[in-house]
Amino acid sequence: MTLKLYDTYTRKIRDFKSIQKNKITMYNCGPTVYDFVHIGNYRTYLMADFIRRTFEYFNYDVKQIKNITDVGHLTQDDIEAGEDKMLKAARRENKSPYDIARFYENIFLADEKKLNILPAYKFTRATEYINEMIAMIEKLIEKDYAYESNGNVFFAVGKFENYGKLSGNTLENLKTGSRLEAHPDKRDSHDFALWLKASPDHLMQWDSPWSKGYPGWHIECSAMSTANLGNTIDIHTGGEDNIFPHHEDEIAQSEGATGKKFVNYWLHGRHLLVDGKKMSKSKGNFYKLSDIEKKGLEPLSFRYLCLTTHFQSQLNFTWQSLEASQSALNKLFEFVRSAKEKRGKIIKEYEAKFNNALENNLDTPRALAITWEMIKSKNHSIGDKKITLLKFDDFFGFDLNTATIEDEIPAEIERLTEQRNEARKNKDWSMSDKLRAEIESKGFILKDTTENTTVKPK
Repeated sequence: MTLKLYDTYTRKIRDFKSIQKNKITMYNCGPTVYDFVHIGNYRTYLMADFIRRTFEYFNYDVKQIKNITDVGHLTQDDIEAGEDKMLKAARRENKSPYDIARFYENIFLADEKKLNILPAYKFTRATEYINEMIAMIEKLIEKDYAYESNGNVFFAVGKFENYGKLSGNTLENLKTGSRLEAHPDKRDSHDFALWLKASPDHLMQWDSPWSKGYPGWHIECSAMSTANLGNTIDIHTGGEDNIFPHHEDEIAQSEGATGKKFVNYWLHGRHLLVDGKKMSKSKGNFYKLSDIEKKGLEPLSFRYLCLTTHFQSQLNFTWQSLEASQSALNKLFEFVRSAKEKRGKIIKEYEAKFNNALENNLDTPRALAITWEMIKSKNHSIGDKKITLLKFDDFFGFDLNTATIEDEIPAEIERLTEQRNEARKNKDWSMSDKLRAEIESKGFILKDTTENTTVKPK
């Protein structure tokens, strides 16, 4: 098995080789918990889950770290004079920043569970790694990659030779002052904050060798990753909006501090559009997972929808496409419910096709297509198809095995259904109709297909 992945850093599909045999270290940029997480964010977290499940499907042991950014002063260091996100939310809701963070963090974790996103090996909160951030900043100052000015500490971008290799935004390509707001203590407008001095009334601040203040946005992920996974990791994921400046700056400060390569494979997901447009509150197309539930649709329908488009392509969300995904998901559950055979074996032909789709840069649309091709095949038994589908679901993450548990059919109804199938096979339509009436009188619904009859409670 040779897994191939598109690596943002090298801009090409590469054969995957882990640092340790059959072990994966993976860091995922998680939410900044000052507000509800929207479905575009969840597409990125589902991408990370699909990546993890792929490796576990192929018997790797995955150690996954996902951060919780609960120091929300910035979402971009190009607005260092801008308003603190956590403090703005705290004032809006008349709560402390810590109460705000825990409230939205709990909603995020509950939403991830609804989407069947596997819990990370560890969720790391930024506020719990301040000492590690300070220690990393001290190393960067010692190595002359960073400098202190009036209690603020900045990374000197010009000191890092490979700056811009991930995003293409090298210093030569960046225009002075573009996207940046001037800070009086910077030596160069492109330098970014590692530590910022707090005003006396700032609600989130810590002691440091330079000032009483708070960390820059980028240093948080570098500190949490190295503290939990080591200096070099296999995979780092995030949305395409993280590439610059966040991930670019993570590379500079991590490699500057440790002298080691930070990440071997960078995987980024493209944006989710809504009806072909960028999602925003002002356009009225900003959706949360709860909005999907309010429409009477299951969160797992969104999981299915995300599998229909490769994560490195834009996904256009519409309510019609989500309803189609719900319908397809229902059919998968219905297939498992209707497959009464207790025995079966993996269909090697389809397993090979499915594995090949995952190995080829996680081609999830093809994996779904192969699954439906297998289900519709006339050349294999229902039992074999069911066992194979449940194997594929180790990757899909729909928990299709619960279908047989939730809607257990009584033995008497199964016996009557089998008798009716036999009557239909013998074209004894009178007996078939009689048995249908008896089954329906006991509170069950029958649906005839060309292969068999499905039965479920009314």
